[in-house]
Amino acid sequence: MAKSDEVGTVCRNPRMRELKLGDMRIAYAKAGQGPPLALLHGGLDDSRSWRRQIDGLKHEFTVLAWDAPGCGRSSDIPESWRMADYADAAAAWLRGIVIERPHVLGLSWGSSVALELYRRHPRLPASLILASAYAGWAGSLPPEETAARLHSVLAAAGLRREELLKGWSGVFSGRASPELREELMAIWADNAGSRNPGGYRAMAHSMADADLRDVLPRIHVPTLLLYGELDERSPLKVANTLHAEIPRSRLVVIKDAGHLANAEAPGEFNAHVRRFVRSIVRG
Repeated sequence: MAKSDEVGTVCRNPRMRELKLGDMRIAYAKAGQGPPLALLHGGLDDSRSWRRQIDGLKHEFTVLAWDAPGCGRSSDIPESWRMADYADAAAAWLRGIVIERPHVLGLSWGSSVALELYRRHPRLPASLILASAYAGWAGSLPPEETAARLHSVLAAAGLRREELLKGWSGVFSGRASPELREELMAIWADNAGSRNPGGYRAMAHSMADADLRDVLPRIHVPTLLLYGELDERSPLKVANTLHAEIPRSRLVVIKDAGHLANAEAPGEFNAHVRRFVRSIVRG
């Protein structure tokens, strides 16, 4: 990545900032003070989907939530991007804003970015928090299910907001309120629309292609696995496999929550993150 140039408060949200990496622009939210906690959002999302974590954790941590390239206010990307490109961009972003040894929290697709980040830049994270995680779709799901998911996700590109869930079945549990559904679907509609269809397809293909099983036994930083009990997209059999393969990992299951436990049960989700990071910081 090229030399970076950080510009503060460039977006309407006063917490938003911008980092320029050559021709690429990465937008991100920053709030709070304390040990750095980097948030890597899920597919279709951007930094807005972390608002409950930013608000809930900023009093104890420096919380940093990026808009991945191709999402939110960050630069568009070519359809050829894959997991390694996102991981390298995340590493360049964190180094560009002079963040050393952050605790890295990835949700769903973002958890696979976090695993690839660890594979390629193992000295960067102080710990990993993998929520609703996969070792990539290819690494955690049968081939026929991976192919079906890729097909449905690609078919959702450009659909109206009320139709988006056709491509993302099982994302919400029954616990999700209509207001939460509407809030998140508005974000997804922004990122699955016509603004950057190549970026949306790149995200989908990166997840379908990723098989990160080989990195799991090589993880030597503290690792927390956070899953919703009712998660249909990344079910507990996936959680148990990651838990068995990652040395000394901790597995926590949030009762009555689904794939988006960070939004459906933010208080409990944040409490587990806070307790885990505190245990590392305080030794």
